[in-house]
Amino acid sequence: MMRLLVLSAPSGAGKTTIARQLIQRHPSWRFSVSATTRQQRPGEVDGSDYFFLEREEFQQRIANGDLIEWEEIFGNLYGTLRSHIARQLQESEGDSRMIFDVDVKGALSIRAAFPNESLLVFIAPPSLEELERRLRNRQTESPEVQQTRINRARMEMAMQGEFDAVVVNDVVERAVQQIEALLQ
Repeated sequence: MMRLLVLSAPSGAGKTTIARQLIQRHPSWRFSVSATTRQQRPGEVDGSDYFFLEREEFQQRIANGDLIEWEEIFGNLYGTLRSHIARQLQESEGDSRMIFDVDVKGALSIRAAFPNESLLVFIAPPSLEELERRLRNRQTESPEVQQTRINRARMEMAMQGEFDAVVVNDVVERAVQQIEALLQ
């Protein structure tokens, strides 16, 4: 059984929204919490949304081999703690799954570490124009950061062929149902 559901998408494509919907619908599923050096946003909870680490601690964990994957994105480090995945897999029961919300390179690293247990799904926006609109409407970043995210989205979109499936997020409910169908 594919116990690791890895969702990846450009910023603003809706992967976090989809992941939250899946967890709401499947209470036994767990969300993999990534570690990051970025600043905590209002409403985010350490250990629930992210493990917020100082850059020095993150770099020490890299040196110790504690991360399955990590990436520097927009000046911040993001990664997946090996201990967190191992603990979640050990505690999982029945049809329990672990959902990852990671960048495209991170998704490929998770597959490399857990090739028989992972399903990689690329969440695509309906169009690049729609993605730009979503990013601008979030109003959480400067126009310069938004443009950087849009430029990175082009690179990420080019990598969608590396994934097991591509789901277009034009309607969240439909995208969630398509992902559920992949897991049948």
